[in-house]
This record gives sequence, C-alpha cells and structure tokens, in this order.
Amino acid sequence: MRHTIGLSLLASVFVLSATAADDFAGAFKEGKVSGQARAFYLNRDTSPGADRDGLAIGGYLKYETESLKGFSLGAAVYTTNKLDKKSDIAAKNDTTLFGQNGDNETYLGEAYLQYKYSNTMFKAGRQKLDTPLAGADDTRMLPNLFEAYVLSNTDIKDTTLIAAHVTKFAAGTFANAYDAGGALGLTSGYSNVAGNATGHVGEFTNMGEWAIGRENSGVSALGMAYSGIKGLKVQLWDYYAYDILNAIYTDATYGWSYASGIAPYVAVQYIHEDNVGDAYASKVQSDFIAGKVGVKIDNFDLYGAVSHNSKDASSAINGGTITPWGGMPAYTQGMVTRHQFMAGTDAYKVAGTYNWKDAGMNFTTGVYYVRFDMDSLNGYSTNYSWTASESGFDMIYSPQAMKNLQLRFRGNFPRDFKETATSHTSWDEYRLIANYNF
Repeated sequence: MRHTIGLSLLASVFVLSATAADDFAGAFKEGKVSGQARAFYLNRDTSPGADRDGLAIGGYLKYETESLKGFSLGAAVYTTNKLDKKSDIAAKNDTTLFGQNGDNETYLGEAYLQYKYSNTMFKAGRQKLDTPLAGADDTRMLPNLFEAYVLSNTDIKDTTLIAAHVTKFAAGTFANAYDAGGALGLTSGYSNVAGNATGHVGEFTNMGEWAIGRENSGVSALGMAYSGIKGLKVQLWDYYAYDILNAIYTDATYGWSYASGIAPYVAVQYIHEDNVGDAYASKVQSDFIAGKVGVKIDNFDLYGAVSHNSKDASSAINGGTITPWGGMPAYTQGMVTRHQFMAGTDAYKVAGTYNWKDAGMNFTTGVYYVRFDMDSLNGYSTNYSWTASESGFDMIYSPQAMKNLQLRFRGNFPRDFKETATSHTSWDEYRLIANYNF
C-alpha cells in the first residue's frame, strides 16, 4: 500500500470553491451536490462453516454550501439497502454490507461547519477522516465516520500541520466482521467489546466506549506531513486517547528514478503505544515496525514488505498493537487478514500491480501474497501458534464511455485464518463492486 498524505481532511474534505457567496442565501443557492452510488456483491465459501453472501445498494449524498466570508456548511446522508429477500440464502447474508443487526441503514453521517482563512482550515462536526490510526476503512458498503474538530495549516513550505480532537466514532458496515470483539477486533481496526459492532453501525459513539466499553474524553491527535526533499515523504502522528493509550505513528518513503524508467523506492513504518491516565485498558505496551522495498518499471509496481509486532504477556492483548478506530496503515496487511498487529506476529508480503493504460484502457490489475507467523501469545487462538496466509487479486476498470463509473472485481483466499489444535478456518471470497461518483 502506498502511503501518502492524501487524507480526506487535506483533500476532498478541505477543498472549497475559489469563488465566494455574497450573502447567506447565496451561499446555499450556489452550493454543490455530490455523492456516490455503490452496488456491492460479496460471496464467501468457508471451510469449515456456513457459506454466505450479500448484495446491497447504497452510498451517500452530500451537499456543501458556497463559502461566505470563509465559512461553509456541509451535510451528507449515508445509506445501505439489502436487495435480496429473506430466504435460505438471505439467512447466510454477509452482514458486512449492511447496518445494525444486518438490516437496512440510513443516517446523517456528515454535518459540519468549515472555516478557511489563508492557509488555515478548521472543520467541526460529523466528518470523514483518513488518518493512519483513525480512518474511514471504506472496504465494504459504508465507511467509518467521526465527530471531530480538525485544524490544518500549510504556511510552512512542503509541510502540512494538523491538530484534531475526536469525540465520537460511527462504525461503518465492515465493523460487523469483528462483532466478537477481543484481540481480533482490537487489532483489526474495531472494538474489543463483543456485540459492539452490530449494535453501533452508523451510530456516533464515544471513542472510549466504542473501543473498550468505557467512556473517555476522546482522542486528541497531532500530525505532520513533509515532502520538501525530492523523493521523500514523511508522516509523523501522535494520538492521545484519554485514559487509554498514547500512540506514536511514523512513516517515511523515499523513491528515486533512472533515465531507463526504473524507479525504486524504500519505506519504513513504526508504531509505539503506551497506557496513559487511568489506564482503562490496563497496561498498554506495544511496538510495530515494518519495512518495504519496491520498484516501478513503466506500468509495473512491485514490492515486498516485512513487519514484526512486539509481545508482552503482562500487557493488554499480550502486547499487540491496539487500533480500534478504523486505522489500518500496515504495509503487510491482507485484503481481509489483518493479523500483523497481533502480539508476536511476523508478517511477509509480496505484491504487484500493472496499469494497462498503454493498451488504451483505464484498467489496473494486481495480485498479492502475505504470510503471518503467529506467536502463541497472539490472543486470537489462545496459547496456539500457527502460520496464516492470504493470496488475492484486484481488478479496477473505469469505462471511458462513463467517466465517473468504476467497476471492481476482487478476490481473497485466506488459508488458516484461525487455527486451533482441532480446526483450520479458510475461505474463498469474491467481490463485485460498482461505484458511480457525481
């Protein structure tokens, strides 16, 4: 995964029209409507266990006023709707496409006030965030959303500074995959509390209550992105989750190119966590480090990555990396297997993509393979070590005849996603996705 500072709060969310309205009525009249219509079909053949599928349509509809003296307002409604009827197959629906308890869901996901002055932007209210350890994780029908206050400034050349305080988290539909909670949920971007997911999709919930079942004062974050040296991109973040943990995230990528069209790159990533305040999650102590080496050759992009997570039997989830608010930035994650943050895990990934633009098509294909060597302290399969793996593919096509339409076909094939002394859980999963942006 290529890591850039293309966060929603620095891109689409923080972009205002170059013009400005003259009065309040004009701000609404000159506002803009945008959105995305999405259709999503998923089929999973599991061994052992029940096979399941899901089919839904939905997306979001957004309205933003024109700027008035630097101020603007925005709101967006999100929805997912089950298409199949209740039947023997419907009983096996993959609930990661649906809302609370596997039902249809429609809610006000964004409602914010923005203010821009020179190179400074402030945004308050319900909004979409995409930061390393608090993000949208838009991998199913609906993304995660947040209630937050975010300040961004670009006065320093090639540098973006961010300060934010996040008070609430509204889980997207993918949270349903982790409704059992525990180490699997807490290291995969979601809650430690069993049952939290199916009852909270689209519901803005206190950050601490969502993560571990105890209310806190939210999460404050400071971030910096720097790109002032040719070929170098650096991110540095500090997340302070009151009375739970402090997390430091760093990420640096350096690339260069040759006249032959070959462009190598290297990257390193590090996450460190400690408990803070009243330590609601008891002792938190974890370290995650990853490295990546890749090369671009014309339309090919090939890379390999490795990572290691610490372990400590006296710490929460045995020293795994805690990421309950949708953050999933690891180089070594799979499409669905996210075991790299579990305690003691060593992960290895190889991946490649090819862009078919020289053949006159807006078409990209990719394949990958990732392996996870699980330590006995992993916390998911108790006191049991094993090797999990996942291979998969991704195809993205944007028809030239329909500029805003994207068609996507994805597949993932985890082997031994969970293993015990008596069972091995594996599956083959296929996804068909259509996105139309307007």
